[in-house]
Amino acid sequence: MQSTIVWSEFLETEEEVVEHLKDTPALYGSYCRLNKEWRQRFLDFCRGKKTLPLTYDPFFKQIFHPDIHPDRLSRFVSSLLGMEVKVVRILPSEDSLLEGDTLLIMDILGELEDGSLINVEIQKQNYAFPAERISCYSSDLVMRQYARVRGVKGNTFTYRDIKKVYVIVIFEQSMGVFHKAGNYYIHHGKTIFDSGLQLELLQECCLVALDVFRKITYPKDRNEQTAWLSLLATESLEEAGVLIREYPWLEEIYEEIAMMRQRPEEVLGMFSEALRILDENTVKYMIEELQKKVEEKDSELDKKDSIIKRIYKENEALKQQMKELSKGV
Repeated sequence: MQSTIVWSEFLETEEEVVEHLKDTPALYGSYCRLNKEWRQRFLDFCRGKKTLPLTYDPFFKQIFHPDIHPDRLSRFVSSLLGMEVKVVRILPSEDSLLEGDTLLIMDILGELEDGSLINVEIQKQNYAFPAERISCYSSDLVMRQYARVRGVKGNTFTYRDIKKVYVIVIFEQSMGVFHKAGNYYIHHGKTIFDSGLQLELLQECCLVALDVFRKITYPKDRNEQTAWLSLLATESLEEAGVLIREYPWLEEIYEEIAMMRQRPEEVLGMFSEALRILDENTVKYMIEELQKKVEEKDSELDKKDSIIKRIYKENEALKQQMKELSKGV
């Protein structure tokens, strides 16, 4: 099927794009505040050379927000979880019950039709301690639901009123442990018991290594999950054209992205917001890495201090033995 998107109608030179921006000083100022890489990304999009980087929070929400497109997030999540779900609404993501930890601000926090909660998180960097983070996200979802349901039910509340929570984390650059799993790019997990005890706990997670997905040569399995992940992994128009031929229903999304070139002020704001979030996350990551190094150094110093104390004790014991031998002589 030939795409009906006319990308060429938006083509301009970089100089022409910049001149258009200069007509609006505030807009040009926002452009100048972008770093070199992000300026080029913006120019490439305006000229029709690339699509939007959908793995960044503002762009992802523009395409998948259920208030704008009620079915997309449901279809995407269903394809990842391997079961039919319906996202009925988006919940505030900043009111974490774990006070003081801003890292628990979630990308998209949604409620499913059966009352279950789902968190869709895109990780741009392979943060340290991913298992601990995922556990915190999952626990936070359980406690949000507990507080809300208990508040509504009051004295009639029972723990059976609590529904499952799902944490979906999409890693654009995954940790080494993911690459040891061969060509598996999606991993589903939940608590199981070694005795075979059949007891369903509330927390489940789905981890997607987008970089592993990218490196697998075509043809990939032709299904809806592949389509959605390819949409996230693709920025070039050539690859977008291939996707549209394989999955014609994606054309609507690419048309929507293309039409956004007519609203440069909105797109530039999204680029600025994406860069701000990236910078904040980078700072958090650097702080964590520094903290980790400090803890490692402290541990090394503690070990050295322990060795020094042991040597001192042994030295004192030898001195005492020498004194006793001298007395004997």
